[in-house]
Amino acid sequence: MMLRQRTKWITFALIVMMFFIAVTPVTAAPKNTVRVWVSYQSGKKAEVFQALDKAKAQVHYDFPELEAYVVTLPEAALNGILHNPFVTDVEEDAVRYAIDPVQVSVAPGPDDTVDVNGQVVPWGIDAVQAREVWDANGDAVMDAGAPDGSGITVCIIDTGYYAGHEDLMDSATGLSQVDDDYLRDGAGHGSHVAGTISALNNSIGVVGVTPGTVNLTIVKIFNDDGVWTRASNLVNAIYTCRDNGADVISMSLGGSSSNRKERSAFDTLYAGGILSIAAAGNEQIDYPGAYEYPASYSSVVSVAAVDSALNVADFSQQNDQVEIAAPGVGVLSTIPYIDTNIVNVAGLDYSANHIEFSALGTASGALVDGGLCTSSGAWAGQIVLCQRGDNSFYDKVMNVQNSGGAAAIIYNNVPGNFLGTLGDGASSTIIGVSLSQEDGQYLVANQLGTVATVESTHDWPASGYEAWDGTSMATPHVAAVAALVWSANPSWTNAEIREALNASAVDLGATGRDTIFGYGLVQAAAALDYLGGGVTPPPPPPPTGTLSVSIDSPAPTDVFANRAKVAIKISVTDGGSAVSGAAVSVVVTGVTGKSTTLAGTTGPDGSVSFSFKVNTGLYGVGTYTIDATATMDGYDPGSASGSFIVQ
Repeated sequence: MMLRQRTKWITFALIVMMFFIAVTPVTAAPKNTVRVWVSYQSGKKAEVFQALDKAKAQVHYDFPELEAYVVTLPEAALNGILHNPFVTDVEEDAVRYAIDPVQVSVAPGPDDTVDVNGQVVPWGIDAVQAREVWDANGDAVMDAGAPDGSGITVCIIDTGYYAGHEDLMDSATGLSQVDDDYLRDGAGHGSHVAGTISALNNSIGVVGVTPGTVNLTIVKIFNDDGVWTRASNLVNAIYTCRDNGADVISMSLGGSSSNRKERSAFDTLYAGGILSIAAAGNEQIDYPGAYEYPASYSSVVSVAAVDSALNVADFSQQNDQVEIAAPGVGVLSTIPYIDTNIVNVAGLDYSANHIEFSALGTASGALVDGGLCTSSGAWAGQIVLCQRGDNSFYDKVMNVQNSGGAAAIIYNNVPGNFLGTLGDGASSTIIGVSLSQEDGQYLVANQLGTVATVESTHDWPASGYEAWDGTSMATPHVAAVAALVWSANPSWTNAEIREALNASAVDLGATGRDTIFGYGLVQAAAALDYLGGGVTPPPPPPPTGTLSVSIDSPAPTDVFANRAKVAIKISVTDGGSAVSGAAVSVVVTGVTGKSTTLAGTTGPDGSVSFSFKVNTGLYGVGTYTIDATATMDGYDPGSASGSFIVQ
C-alpha cells in the first residue's frame, strides 16, 4: 500500500519499447519523452554528453562515480543514444514510493505501557530491547555509561521532519530535494519514522529507541503528497547521507523495479562502511512474494513487520531477501498534525478515519441507513450510514452528496476499521469518514433517527501522535537498534553490526532464516552481548552523604522570547568536590502547568547541560520553574529549584 495508487513500472516494457524504436522509423512527437540512466565508457563522458546535448536531453544528474547521466530526452532521440558507440547501457529511471501505513489509530494500544514519568513507551521499544540497553532499572532515566546512540548518525530519507514537535529534538540537519524546507513535513511519514528512532525521553508523548541521543540527518525526497520519486533521486539522497557522515540510512520507501546503477550505488556505500536499511514492502496480499527495491539488494537490509504477538503482519512482503523483522503493527509515534475524526451519537464518541479527499469540518443530522449507498436516496440534511462493498468510496460519498446528505459514514464489511480514499483528483463537499464494522452495525441496529455529529478536522502543524501499521514502521526500529548497538563501539564495522543483529535475533517461524521473518526479531541487548559489548554498570561508590545540586544557569532574572533555546546547566558536588556520573533529572514547568522532563548524567567536572526550547503556545508567558534532582548509588539524592522569565 502506497501513499497513492501504485503503478507497476516494468523494466521489460521499456526494453521492448527500445527494441521497437531501434527497428522502426521514429515518428514520436517531440513532447513524448522518457527519463533514463545513460551509462558511458570510461573516459568517454564528454563524447556522450555531446550526444545527449545534441539530442536536446535535459540532464537531471551527473554521477561520475557511476559513470552515468540521468536525463529526460525525446523518445525520438532514444534510438540514437542506444546505438552510440560510447554508451554502455540505457536503463529506466525506476519509480520509488513512500510506503504508506496500512492502518492508523490515534490512541495508545493495549500493549503500550506508561513509564514512571507518565510517558508512553510504545510496545516496540521494549520488544527490541532498547530500554534493556539504556534504562535497565526502568526508572525512565538514562543509565550512566550505557550506549544510547550518541555519536552515531542516522540519515532518514522520507517526507521531511517536523522539528517543532514537542517530542522531537530540534537539532536534526539535512536538506530537501522537493522544496526549500526539510523541516516541513506535510505528509507526516518522515516524522513518524523519526519518532520511533529518537523521540525524546521526557514526561510527554512517546519515547524512541535512541531517545533524543542519536544524530539525525534528514533528506526530504517526497513532497506533501508523498506520491513517488525516482531511483536517481534516491541515489542522490544516499550520496547526501554519505557526504553528511551517515553511519545508518533508514528508508521506509521502495518500488517494484530494480535499477542496476542504484544497486551499484548501494553496494559502494556498503563497501564504504554505511549500513542501509529499507522496508520490505506492504504488498504481500496483492503481490505475494514480490521484491521491493532497494530493500531487495544484497547490500541493503530488508525489514519485515510483526505485531505484538510476534506474528507476521499479513501485508508484510515475503521473499528470500527479507533479512530481519521488527515491530510494524500499531506503532505509536510522532506526527506533525492532529487529526480529529469522531462520530458522536447519544453522547458517545465512535473513533473514525477520514476518507481521503472528502471535505473536512463538522456536520450534524439524523442517522439514516443508506444500505450500500449504490444510488441516491431521500437523505437531505441527514447523516447516512453506508456499508462498504459493491461500489467505490467515491460513488458512495457522491450518492450521499447528490441526495443532499450532510455527511457519509462508510462502515467496514469485515471486523475493524479501514483507510479509504475518494481517489487522486477527486473531492466532495461533504464529510466522509469510515467506521469499524462493529460500530457501524450497532448504529444501524440501535441508533437510526438519532441526531449524530460527525467531526473531521486536520490541524497542521501540530504535535500529534498516531499508531500506524507497515513495514515503514518496522524499518526505523532496525535502523535505531543498529545505531544503539554501534554507539557502544564506533570502531565496529557495518558488517559486524549487521552480523550481530542477524545472529542475535529471536528466531521466528521456520528454524533459521526464512522468507517471512528473515533471521527473526531484532534485539538490541542480545546484539551487544554477541559483540562482547554488553554494558556492565560500574560498582556504586561508597556512601559519602547527600549530593549538593546547584542551578548554574539560567538566572531567575533571565528573560527569553518564544522559540528561544534556554541553556540549563546543573552542577552536582559532594563536600565541594565535583561528582561525576550522577543522574540528573530536570523538570521545567511553564505558566500553564505543562512541564517537560530532561535527563542526563554529570561529566568529570560534575556538571551537565540541557537545552529547553520555549513554546509559549504550550507553556504560556510568565515565570517558568526549574526543579532539578540528582541521584547516584551510595548517595542520598539532592535537589534544587530555580526559575526564568518568558515574555
